[in-house]
Amino acid sequence: MKEQQLLFERTFLSPYAMKSEDSKGRLKAIEPCPLRTEFQRDRDRIIHCRAFRRLKHKTQVFLSPQDDHFRTRLTHTLEVTQIARTVSRALLLNEDLTEAIGLGHDLGHTPFGHAGERVLNALTGHFYHNEQSLRVVDVLENNGEGLNLTYEVRDGILQHKSSGNPCTLEGKVVSYADRIAYINHDISDAVRAGVLKPEDIPADCREFLGNTKGERINTLVLDIVEHSYQKDKISLSDQGDYYMNKLRDFMFERVYFSEAGAELQQKADRLLSMLFKFFIAHPDEIPSELRWGDLQTNVCDYLAGMTDNYAVHTAKKIFLPDSE
Repeated sequence: MKEQQLLFERTFLSPYAMKSEDSKGRLKAIEPCPLRTEFQRDRDRIIHCRAFRRLKHKTQVFLSPQDDHFRTRLTHTLEVTQIARTVSRALLLNEDLTEAIGLGHDLGHTPFGHAGERVLNALTGHFYHNEQSLRVVDVLENNGEGLNLTYEVRDGILQHKSSGNPCTLEGKVVSYADRIAYINHDISDAVRAGVLKPEDIPADCREFLGNTKGERINTLVLDIVEHSYQKDKISLSDQGDYYMNKLRDFMFERVYFSEAGAELQQKADRLLSMLFKFFIAHPDEIPSELRWGDLQTNVCDYLAGMTDNYAVHTAKKIFLPDSE
């Protein structure tokens, strides 16, 4: 029962772990669950929400790949969560809180990956997927009622970017796991797509981190655990931090901002720009459940919630003549 789980947390978790019974609570109070802790309830609410299901049809890096083995935003989310849980378990942190943050961290991501995010940011002057993810769980799900998550999960979702400062160690673990996951699985996808060859990875990164995705992830996970165990902060060693960031910079140069990446950016720019301007001019075409607040926010909510396929389908429906 739940009392045994709470006792386990008090007895066996690190003194720096967030205990479920110490949560700052929810925006709206609800009746306690007899079986689940509050963070377990948050995890379940995220898994069952519509935004989570849509992640399976949102681009990670490569737009509409023909190969079924390329990552999507959903598989990225699952890989982040797995890495984060491994680290939290080793550090005796709260795995349920870690899992909830990991599963919810990208719920507000746009179609077409970060290319779509940059387009909406350029069109509006301010759009970031972490803020949109918080808006999804606070407002957009359940027809404007939101998921009513705990403070710690909401904070972890908002602060998961590398520039963020989560209030819990579990949130910080997810932030590191996000970077570890996307750098390494994007390398794998780039090799599959023919954009990279394994030997293109800087030699010193391969020497320190390893030659395969599994070796690199394992090196970074072990490094975090070794340098964070029984401490009140989460960190890599100086070497681990250096080589992870060097590998990240390499990916930005060779993949994310490459010629192939620029092509994706241009396509996302054209398509989302056309849709944005259309819905600004035709607000009645926005679904009624998304019409509250100012018009620009409504349009962003609608576009950011679209899957890649739905955005393309919507553009064809609006801008191309009916062939029937």
